Amino acid sequence: LAEEMSAEDPMFILYTSGSTGKPKGVLHTTGGYMVYAAITHQYVFDYHDGDVYWCTADVGWVTGHSYIVYGPLANGAITLMFEGVPNYPDSSRFWQVCDKHSVNIFYTAPTAIRALMRHGDGPVQKTSRKSLRLLGTVGEPINPEAWKWYNDVVGEGRCPIVDTWWQTETGGIMITPLPGATALKPGSATRPFFGIQPQLVDSDGGVLEGAVSGNLCIADSWPGQMRSIYGDHERFVQTYFSDYPGKYFTGDGCRRDEDGYYWITGRVDDVINVSGHRMGTAEVESALVAHHDVAEAAVVGAPHDIKGQGIYAYVTLNAGVEPGDDLKKELVQWVRQEIGPIASPDWLQWAPGLPKTRSGKIMRRILRKIGGNDYSNLGDTSTLADPGVVDDLIENRQNR
Repeated sequence: LAEEMSAEDPMFILYTSGSTGKPKGVLHTTGGYMVYAAITHQYVFDYHDGDVYWCTADVGWVTGHSYIVYGPLANGAITLMFEGVPNYPDSSRFWQVCDKHSVNIFYTAPTAIRALMRHGDGPVQKTSRKSLRLLGTVGEPINPEAWKWYNDVVGEGRCPIVDTWWQTETGGIMITPLPGATALKPGSATRPFFGIQPQLVDSDGGVLEGAVSGNLCIADSWPGQMRSIYGDHERFVQTYFSDYPGKYFTGDGCRRDEDGYYWITGRVDDVINVSGHRMGTAEVESALVAHHDVAEAAVVGAPHDIKGQGIYAYVTLNAGVEPGDDLKKELVQWVRQEIGPIASPDWLQWAPGLPKTRSGKIMRRILRKIGGNDYSNLGDTSTLADPGVVDDLIENRQNR
Protein backbone atom coordinates (compact mmCIF):
# COMPACT_ATOMS: atom_id res chain seq x y z
CA LEU A 1 0.00 0.00 0.00
CA ALA A 2 1.35 3.45 -0.92
CA GLU A 3 2.11 5.78 1.97
CA GLU A 4 0.30 9.12 1.90
CA MET A 5 2.72 12.04 2.08
CA SER A 6 2.06 15.63 3.01
CA ALA A 7 2.98 18.33 0.48
CA GLU A 8 6.08 19.49 2.38
CA ASP A 9 7.48 16.01 3.14
CA PRO A 10 10.94 15.59 1.60
CA MET A 11 10.77 13.88 -1.79
CA PHE A 12 14.43 13.49 -2.70
CA ILE A 13 17.89 14.89 -2.03
CA LEU A 14 20.00 15.51 -5.10
CA TYR A 15 23.65 16.43 -4.81
CA THR A 16 24.64 19.17 -7.26
CA SER A 17 27.49 18.17 -9.52
CA GLY A 18 29.95 20.33 -7.61
CA SER A 19 31.09 22.43 -10.56
CA THR A 20 31.97 25.02 -7.89
CA GLY A 21 33.29 23.04 -4.91
CA LYS A 22 31.80 20.82 -2.22
CA PRO A 23 28.54 19.19 -3.49
CA LYS A 24 25.32 20.44 -1.84
CA GLY A 25 22.40 18.13 -1.00
CA VAL A 26 19.50 19.95 -2.64
CA LEU A 27 16.24 19.04 -0.87
CA HIS A 28 12.97 19.02 -2.83
CA THR A 29 9.54 18.34 -1.37
CA THR A 30 6.58 16.29 -2.57
CA GLY A 31 3.77 18.68 -3.47
CA GLY A 32 5.37 21.81 -4.89
CA TYR A 33 8.04 19.96 -6.85
CA MET A 34 5.54 17.58 -8.47
CA VAL A 35 3.15 20.38 -9.43
CA TYR A 36 5.96 22.41 -10.95
CA ALA A 37 7.60 19.51 -12.82
CA ALA A 38 4.23 18.49 -14.27
CA ILE A 39 3.04 21.93 -15.38
CA THR A 40 6.38 22.93 -16.95
CA HIS A 41 6.60 19.61 -18.80
CA GLN A 42 3.06 20.06 -20.11
CA TYR A 43 3.40 23.63 -21.38
CA VAL A 44 7.07 24.02 -22.31
CA PHE A 45 7.08 20.85 -24.41
CA ASP A 46 3.46 21.30 -25.58
CA TYR A 47 2.82 17.70 -24.55
CA HIS A 48 -0.29 15.99 -25.98
CA ASP A 49 -1.51 12.49 -25.12
CA GLY A 50 0.23 9.92 -27.27
CA ASP A 51 3.33 12.05 -28.02
CA VAL A 52 6.62 10.20 -27.68
CA TYR A 53 8.91 12.37 -25.56
CA TRP A 54 12.66 11.82 -25.13
CA CYS A 55 14.93 13.66 -22.72
CA THR A 56 18.50 12.36 -23.20
CA ALA A 57 19.76 13.42 -19.75
CA ASP A 58 21.29 11.10 -17.18
CA VAL A 59 18.43 10.06 -14.88
CA GLY A 60 20.63 10.79 -11.84
CA TRP A 61 20.79 14.48 -12.74
CA VAL A 62 17.97 16.93 -11.98
CA THR A 63 16.91 17.07 -15.65
CA GLY A 64 16.46 13.31 -15.52
CA HIS A 65 14.43 13.58 -12.33
CA SER A 66 12.14 16.39 -13.49
CA TYR A 67 11.86 15.65 -17.21
CA ILE A 68 12.38 11.90 -17.64
CA VAL A 69 10.60 10.67 -14.53
CA TYR A 70 8.44 12.96 -12.37
CA GLY A 71 7.06 15.52 -14.85
CA PRO A 72 6.29 13.15 -17.73
CA LEU A 73 4.88 10.38 -15.49
CA ALA A 74 2.70 12.86 -13.58
CA ASN A 75 1.27 13.84 -16.99
CA GLY A 76 0.82 10.23 -18.14
CA ALA A 77 3.35 10.85 -20.92
CA ILE A 78 5.23 8.31 -23.02
CA THR A 79 8.79 8.98 -21.86
CA LEU A 80 11.75 7.27 -23.51
CA MET A 81 14.73 6.24 -21.39
CA PHE A 82 18.09 5.76 -23.06
CA GLU A 83 21.28 4.33 -21.58
CA GLY A 84 24.29 5.16 -23.72
CA VAL A 85 26.18 7.99 -25.38
CA PRO A 86 25.36 10.04 -28.49
CA ASN A 87 28.38 8.87 -30.50
CA TYR A 88 28.34 5.08 -30.05
CA PRO A 89 28.28 2.94 -32.13
CA ASP A 90 28.41 6.04 -34.35
CA SER A 91 27.38 9.69 -34.19
CA SER A 92 24.02 8.96 -35.84
CA ARG A 93 22.79 7.22 -32.68
CA PHE A 94 20.40 9.91 -31.36
CA TRP A 95 18.66 10.30 -34.72
CA GLN A 96 18.42 6.53 -35.26
CA VAL A 97 16.65 6.26 -31.90
CA CYS A 98 14.30 9.10 -32.93
CA ASP A 99 13.38 7.19 -36.09
CA LYS A 100 13.09 3.81 -34.39
CA HIS A 101 10.67 5.04 -31.72
CA SER A 102 8.98 7.85 -33.70
CA VAL A 103 10.12 10.48 -31.19
CA ASN A 104 8.09 13.73 -31.38
CA ILE A 105 9.80 15.83 -28.67
CA PHE A 106 13.57 15.75 -28.13
CA TYR A 107 15.39 17.45 -25.21
CA THR A 108 19.21 17.43 -24.92
CA ALA A 109 22.24 19.51 -23.85
CA PRO A 110 24.28 22.02 -25.92
CA THR A 111 27.37 19.93 -25.06
CA ALA A 112 25.89 16.96 -26.93
CA ILE A 113 24.85 19.16 -29.86
CA ARG A 114 28.37 20.61 -30.20
CA ALA A 115 29.93 17.15 -29.94
CA LEU A 116 27.71 15.93 -32.80
CA MET A 117 28.33 19.07 -34.89
CA ARG A 118 32.00 18.05 -34.98
CA HIS A 119 31.07 15.14 -37.24
CA GLY A 120 29.24 17.28 -39.79
CA ASP A 121 25.73 17.02 -41.24
CA GLY A 122 26.08 13.54 -42.78
CA PRO A 123 25.24 11.42 -39.70
CA VAL A 124 22.07 13.50 -39.20
CA GLN A 125 20.98 13.61 -42.83
CA LYS A 126 21.18 9.85 -43.29
CA THR A 127 18.19 9.53 -40.93
CA SER A 128 14.61 10.67 -41.51
CA ARG A 129 13.68 12.45 -38.22
CA LYS A 130 10.25 13.10 -39.74
CA SER A 131 8.48 12.35 -36.43
CA LEU A 132 10.25 15.27 -34.63
CA ARG A 133 8.14 18.38 -34.04
CA LEU A 134 9.85 20.09 -31.10
CA LEU A 135 13.47 20.38 -29.95
CA GLY A 136 14.77 21.52 -26.55
CA THR A 137 18.09 22.36 -24.92
CA VAL A 138 19.15 22.42 -21.27
CA GLY A 139 22.23 22.63 -19.06
CA GLU A 140 24.05 25.78 -20.16
CA PRO A 141 23.55 28.69 -22.54
CA ILE A 142 23.58 27.45 -26.15
CA ASN A 143 25.88 29.40 -28.44
CA PRO A 144 24.09 30.78 -31.53
CA GLU A 145 26.25 28.66 -33.86
CA ALA A 146 25.06 25.41 -32.25
CA TRP A 147 21.45 26.68 -32.07
CA LYS A 148 21.46 27.32 -35.83
CA TRP A 149 22.86 23.86 -36.59
CA TYR A 150 20.26 22.24 -34.31
CA ASN A 151 17.51 24.28 -35.97
CA ASP A 152 18.59 23.97 -39.62
CA VAL A 153 20.16 20.50 -39.79
CA VAL A 154 18.44 18.47 -37.05
CA GLY A 155 15.03 20.17 -37.13
CA GLU A 156 15.18 21.16 -40.82
CA GLY A 157 13.76 24.54 -39.83
CA ARG A 158 10.36 23.09 -38.93
CA CYS A 159 10.74 22.38 -35.19
CA PRO A 160 10.57 25.20 -32.63
CA ILE A 161 13.52 25.14 -30.20
CA VAL A 162 12.88 25.64 -26.49
CA ASP A 163 16.14 26.85 -24.93
CA THR A 164 15.36 26.37 -21.24
CA TRP A 165 17.12 27.98 -18.27
CA TRP A 166 16.75 26.50 -14.79
CA GLN A 167 18.83 24.87 -12.03
CA THR A 168 18.95 21.85 -9.75
CA GLU A 169 17.77 24.26 -7.06
CA THR A 170 14.70 25.51 -8.99
CA GLY A 171 13.19 22.05 -9.54
CA GLY A 172 11.95 22.94 -13.01
CA ILE A 173 12.18 25.28 -15.98
CA MET A 174 12.18 29.01 -15.12
CA ILE A 175 12.94 30.98 -18.30
CA THR A 176 11.86 29.50 -21.63
CA PRO A 177 10.07 30.10 -24.90
CA LEU A 178 6.58 28.61 -25.23
CA PRO A 179 6.65 26.72 -28.54
CA GLY A 180 4.70 28.40 -31.31
CA ALA A 181 3.87 31.38 -29.07
CA THR A 182 7.29 32.96 -28.40
CA ALA A 183 9.35 34.45 -31.23
CA LEU A 184 12.79 32.82 -30.93
CA LYS A 185 16.26 34.37 -30.84
CA PRO A 186 19.25 32.00 -31.18
CA GLY A 187 21.02 31.84 -27.81
CA SER A 188 18.29 33.46 -25.69
CA ALA A 189 16.15 31.60 -23.15
CA THR A 190 13.58 34.31 -23.99
CA ARG A 191 10.91 35.01 -21.30
CA PRO A 192 10.02 33.82 -17.78
CA PHE A 193 7.58 30.93 -17.31
CA PHE A 194 4.17 31.73 -15.74
CA GLY A 195 4.53 33.28 -12.28
CA ILE A 196 8.32 33.54 -12.34
CA GLN A 197 9.67 37.01 -11.49
CA PRO A 198 13.26 37.45 -12.65
CA GLN A 199 15.13 40.59 -11.59
CA LEU A 200 18.53 41.86 -12.67
CA VAL A 201 20.46 43.58 -9.89
CA ASP A 202 23.79 45.38 -9.70
CA SER A 203 26.53 44.36 -7.28
CA ASP A 204 24.95 46.51 -4.53
CA GLY A 205 21.57 44.83 -4.99
CA GLY A 206 19.95 47.76 -6.81
CA VAL A 207 17.23 46.54 -9.20
CA LEU A 208 18.05 47.36 -12.85
CA GLU A 209 15.31 48.19 -15.36
CA GLY A 210 15.16 47.97 -19.15
CA ALA A 211 17.86 46.62 -21.47
CA VAL A 212 20.78 45.94 -19.14
CA SER A 213 23.21 43.33 -17.79
CA GLY A 214 23.30 42.25 -14.16
CA ASN A 215 23.09 39.44 -11.63
CA LEU A 216 20.03 37.25 -12.08
CA CYS A 217 17.76 36.98 -9.03
CA ILE A 218 14.23 35.65 -8.60
CA ALA A 219 12.08 38.13 -6.67
CA ASP A 220 9.41 35.75 -5.35
CA SER A 221 8.94 32.09 -4.56
CA TRP A 222 7.62 29.35 -6.88
CA PRO A 223 6.35 25.80 -6.21
CA GLY A 224 9.46 23.88 -7.38
CA GLN A 225 11.93 25.83 -5.25
CA MET A 226 14.34 23.79 -3.13
CA ARG A 227 13.53 23.98 0.58
CA SER A 228 16.96 23.46 2.14
CA ILE A 229 20.44 22.01 1.82
CA TYR A 230 20.16 18.65 3.55
CA GLY A 231 21.70 18.81 7.00
CA ASP A 232 22.86 22.41 6.63
CA HIS A 233 20.05 24.96 6.50
CA GLU A 234 22.46 27.74 7.41
CA ARG A 235 24.50 27.06 4.24
CA PHE A 236 21.22 27.22 2.27
CA VAL A 237 20.48 30.72 3.59
CA GLN A 238 24.09 31.84 3.07
CA THR A 239 24.40 30.48 -0.47
CA TYR A 240 21.14 31.69 -1.97
CA PHE A 241 19.66 34.48 0.14
CA SER A 242 22.52 36.43 1.77
CA ASP A 243 23.94 38.28 -1.28
CA TYR A 244 20.66 40.05 -2.06
CA PRO A 245 18.35 39.83 0.98
CA GLY A 246 14.72 39.07 0.12
CA LYS A 247 15.65 37.56 -3.25
CA TYR A 248 16.89 34.18 -4.44
CA PHE A 249 20.29 34.69 -6.11
CA THR A 250 20.90 32.25 -8.97
CA GLY A 251 24.66 32.77 -9.22
CA ASP A 252 24.20 33.53 -12.94
CA GLY A 253 24.92 36.69 -14.87
CA CYS A 254 22.30 37.74 -17.40
CA ARG A 255 21.52 40.33 -20.06
CA ARG A 256 18.00 41.58 -20.81
CA ASP A 257 17.52 43.04 -24.29
CA GLU A 258 15.17 45.77 -25.51
CA ASP A 259 12.42 43.16 -26.14
CA GLY A 260 12.60 41.93 -22.53
CA TYR A 261 14.32 38.69 -23.58
CA TYR A 262 16.82 37.13 -21.17
CA TRP A 263 20.29 35.98 -22.27
CA ILE A 264 22.17 33.96 -19.64
CA THR A 265 25.85 34.95 -19.79
CA GLY A 266 27.18 32.21 -17.50
CA ARG A 267 28.04 31.90 -13.83
CA VAL A 268 28.91 35.19 -12.16
CA ASP A 269 32.25 33.68 -11.17
CA ASP A 270 32.84 33.13 -14.92
CA VAL A 271 33.26 36.89 -15.41
CA ILE A 272 36.86 37.92 -15.94
CA ASN A 273 38.38 41.32 -15.41
CA VAL A 274 40.99 42.12 -18.07
CA SER A 275 42.74 45.45 -17.46
CA GLY A 276 39.59 46.77 -15.79
CA HIS A 277 37.22 45.52 -18.50
CA ARG A 278 34.64 43.01 -17.30
CA MET A 279 33.90 40.26 -19.75
CA GLY A 280 31.73 37.13 -19.68
CA THR A 281 33.69 34.01 -20.61
CA ALA A 282 30.64 32.71 -22.54
CA GLU A 283 31.15 35.52 -25.09
CA VAL A 284 34.72 34.48 -25.84
CA GLU A 285 33.68 30.81 -26.00
CA SER A 286 30.94 31.59 -28.53
CA ALA A 287 33.42 33.51 -30.69
CA LEU A 288 35.85 30.56 -30.69
CA VAL A 289 33.14 28.00 -31.47
CA ALA A 290 31.97 30.15 -34.39
CA HIS A 291 35.28 29.30 -36.14
CA HIS A 292 34.82 26.42 -38.60
CA ASP A 293 37.66 24.33 -37.11
CA VAL A 294 36.50 24.51 -33.47
CA ALA A 295 34.16 21.98 -31.88
CA GLU A 296 34.18 23.23 -28.32
CA ALA A 297 35.90 25.86 -26.19
CA ALA A 298 36.11 26.70 -22.51
CA VAL A 299 37.50 30.01 -21.33
CA VAL A 300 38.62 30.98 -17.82
CA GLY A 301 40.48 33.86 -16.22
CA ALA A 302 44.07 33.23 -15.12
CA PRO A 303 46.47 35.48 -13.16
CA HIS A 304 48.36 37.83 -15.50
CA ASP A 305 51.32 40.00 -14.41
CA ILE A 306 50.22 43.07 -16.35
CA LYS A 307 46.46 42.83 -16.92
CA GLY A 308 45.52 41.40 -13.51
CA GLN A 309 43.60 38.65 -15.23
CA GLY A 310 44.31 37.19 -18.63
CA ILE A 311 42.16 35.01 -20.87
CA TYR A 312 42.99 31.31 -20.89
CA ALA A 313 41.23 29.31 -23.62
CA TYR A 314 40.96 25.53 -23.88
CA VAL A 315 40.02 24.51 -27.43
CA THR A 316 38.76 21.17 -28.81
CA LEU A 317 39.07 20.97 -32.60
CA ASN A 318 36.72 19.29 -35.07
CA ALA A 319 37.47 15.70 -36.03
CA GLY A 320 40.30 15.59 -38.60
CA VAL A 321 41.66 19.11 -37.91
CA GLU A 322 45.38 19.21 -37.02
CA PRO A 323 46.42 21.52 -34.16
CA GLY A 324 49.37 23.80 -34.84
CA ASP A 325 50.89 27.22 -34.15
CA ASP A 326 49.42 28.77 -37.29
CA LEU A 327 45.92 27.75 -36.27
CA LYS A 328 46.58 29.11 -32.78
CA LYS A 329 47.48 32.53 -34.24
CA GLU A 330 44.46 32.39 -36.53
CA LEU A 331 42.11 31.71 -33.61
CA VAL A 332 43.52 34.57 -31.51
CA GLN A 333 43.11 36.85 -34.54
CA TRP A 334 39.59 35.51 -35.08
CA VAL A 335 38.51 36.40 -31.52
CA ARG A 336 40.00 39.91 -31.95
CA GLN A 337 37.87 40.34 -35.06
CA GLU A 338 34.69 38.91 -33.52
CA ILE A 339 34.81 40.81 -30.20
CA GLY A 340 37.79 43.18 -30.12
CA PRO A 341 41.47 43.27 -29.05
CA ILE A 342 40.57 43.21 -25.33
CA ALA A 343 39.15 39.67 -25.76
CA SER A 344 42.27 38.13 -27.36
CA PRO A 345 43.24 34.94 -25.51
CA ASP A 346 46.59 35.22 -23.71
CA TRP A 347 46.96 31.44 -23.57
CA LEU A 348 45.41 28.90 -25.90
CA GLN A 349 45.69 25.21 -25.10
CA TRP A 350 44.59 22.33 -27.32
CA ALA A 351 42.24 20.09 -25.34
CA PRO A 352 41.42 16.64 -26.72
CA GLY A 353 38.63 16.65 -24.12
CA LEU A 354 37.27 18.95 -21.40
CA PRO A 355 36.59 17.90 -17.80
CA LYS A 356 32.83 17.34 -17.68
CA THR A 357 30.40 16.00 -15.14
CA ARG A 358 28.27 13.06 -16.25
CA SER A 359 25.51 15.56 -17.02
CA GLY A 360 27.77 17.25 -19.59
CA LYS A 361 28.58 20.41 -17.62
CA ILE A 362 32.14 21.65 -17.94
CA MET A 363 33.87 21.78 -14.53
CA ARG A 364 35.34 25.24 -14.90
CA ARG A 365 36.66 25.20 -11.35
CA ILE A 366 39.23 22.61 -12.49
CA LEU A 367 40.10 24.62 -15.61
CA ARG A 368 40.61 27.74 -13.49
CA LYS A 369 43.04 25.88 -11.23
CA ILE A 370 45.05 24.48 -14.16
CA GLY A 371 44.98 27.87 -15.92
CA GLY A 372 46.34 29.43 -12.73
CA ASN A 373 49.12 26.78 -12.56
CA ASP A 374 47.67 25.66 -9.22
CA TYR A 375 46.53 22.10 -9.75
CA SER A 376 47.68 20.46 -6.50
CA ASN A 377 44.23 20.63 -4.92
CA LEU A 378 41.49 20.27 -7.53
CA GLY A 379 38.74 19.64 -4.95
CA ASP A 380 36.06 17.00 -5.40
CA THR A 381 36.42 15.32 -8.80
CA SER A 382 34.18 12.34 -8.04
CA THR A 383 31.52 13.45 -10.54
CA LEU A 384 33.89 13.66 -13.54
CA ALA A 385 32.83 11.52 -16.50
CA ASP A 386 36.45 10.93 -17.61
CA PRO A 387 39.09 11.79 -15.00
CA GLY A 388 41.93 11.04 -17.49
CA VAL A 389 41.16 14.28 -19.35
CA VAL A 390 42.52 16.28 -16.40
CA ASP A 391 45.98 14.67 -16.54
CA ASP A 392 46.37 15.61 -20.20
CA LEU A 393 45.40 19.23 -19.49
CA ILE A 394 47.87 19.51 -16.58
CA GLU A 395 50.61 17.91 -18.72
CA ASN A 396 50.12 20.43 -21.54
CA ARG A 397 49.35 23.60 -19.56
CA GLN A 398 50.58 26.82 -21.16
CA ASN A 399 51.57 29.06 -18.28
CA ARG A 400 54.26 27.37 -16.22
